[in-house]
Amino acid sequence: MRFKIQVLFVLGWLVVACQSKSFEKESGQVESFAEMVATGVKPIALVPPMTSAELDLFMPEAERLAEKYGIQLYRESDLLKTHLFPTEASEGKEVLILYQDSIYIQAYQDLKNEIESAKTEELQELSRRFGRLLGYPVWKINELLEANSNFRDLEDFGIQGQELNWYYRDLPKAKAFYQDKLGLTLLNETESEVTFQIAGDSRLVLHDLKSSGYNGAEPKSVALALLSDDLDAWYSHIQKESIPVKYSLKRNPGGPHDGFVAVDTEGYLLEFETFYQHPENERLIPELYQLAEEATSLGEPLSFKGSITWLYYKDMLPAQQFVEEKLGLRLSADQGWAKIYKLSSNSYLGLVDGLRGMNSFSGEKLVDLKISLKNPEGWEEYLKSKGLESELFENALLDSGFYLFKY
Repeated sequence: MRFKIQVLFVLGWLVVACQSKSFEKESGQVESFAEMVATGVKPIALVPPMTSAELDLFMPEAERLAEKYGIQLYRESDLLKTHLFPTEASEGKEVLILYQDSIYIQAYQDLKNEIESAKTEELQELSRRFGRLLGYPVWKINELLEANSNFRDLEDFGIQGQELNWYYRDLPKAKAFYQDKLGLTLLNETESEVTFQIAGDSRLVLHDLKSSGYNGAEPKSVALALLSDDLDAWYSHIQKESIPVKYSLKRNPGGPHDGFVAVDTEGYLLEFETFYQHPENERLIPELYQLAEEATSLGEPLSFKGSITWLYYKDMLPAQQFVEEKLGLRLSADQGWAKIYKLSSNSYLGLVDGLRGMNSFSGEKLVDLKISLKNPEGWEEYLKSKGLESELFENALLDSGFYLFKY
């Protein structure tokens, strides 16, 4: 009898405790998520796990909010297990899933079935699918994978800048062009290479073709955008110096950017470019505002604040996945057929559809890119620990467009 009284007392205390819980926090979360689901920002959303008793009491409020926003509720007692969240967070608890279209609940159930029979090496990609179903951007999925698994991306090893590597038959002539006609700062040189600073941590490295391993017949499937706030001054200077111009300066009032394209001593394309406030630049412009114009040796107003390395692809999706998932870069501007990612403080990486850009895709190319890392050894050890040695090529990653990303 005494034992029964104690059990009844505990049960009674639990009921009172649950009834006294206000659920203000949970109600606010559901309202926020309900609005995002209703507007299509998130295909589904998860309410933080609760005990069954708590969820029973919370359901009337959840149903009220679901009706308010025209969405549906799915009560899940066994949330699928992925690398996005700690397993213990939902152990022995229930989760409320918010959705608008039943196809997303079907997608959730299909994914759950796949995960239950998946091999260990398949769990990361299945976890990414769950993240996309929750409406997370790739960088957020990366953060969750890093917090709950041994996944890492290049950004975790300290990106410190970039070096764009170009190759020349006549290195002294190329050096004189960039030093004298464009006024770039010479950082160091040897007999076979010359390194210039574009701005901040953005570098351009010129190499002697004879000692490079390239034969010089490879297409130059690359372009370099030099970011400046004074295109008129640069255009006048380029014309004064009789530097070949491939595309002249044309103003596009109300457009996202203006620019012109010049050609260096051996055919590499140089795009002088300014970006403006525009729907496609809403993330990029605040980033560029933080960069100061750095004067070249030519004096003001001939200066640069950063660069974009444009690379050209046959298939954009694998290129985006490489940059976002393996390198961990975030999208700064989406031009439709061209995507711009922030690589370091002063440098960006641009992916371009090779059928629409001013260059085209080529399996071979006279260019490679080095990403300066604080801990390159750690990055290489990580790749090997994940069984990715096949992707390594002379201390570099080879992406889907056959560009070499050295480190």
